[in-house]
Amino acid sequence: MKRILELFGCVALVQGALGLVHGITGRPHGWGLVQRLGFLDGYESYASVALLVLAFALFAAAGSRKPG
Repeated sequence: MKRILELFGCVALVQGALGLVHGITGRPHGWGLVQRLGFLDGYESYASVALLVLAFALFAAAGSRKPG
C-alpha cells in the first residue's frame, strides 16, 4: 500500500508541476492532464496547486504507513 501511495503521489506531483509550468510559461503544450480537461478551463492553476497539495498529502500518508 505504501508503494501505491508513493506512485500516486509522484503522478500528482508531476502533473501539478507541469500544470504550473504551463500556466506560467505556456510550455510544454499537451503534456499535462490538467490542460486536457475541458471543465477546468480558467482554473488550471488552481487545479495544479491542488494536485501539488494532494501529492504532499499522499507522501505524508505513505510515510506514516508501515513498510511492506
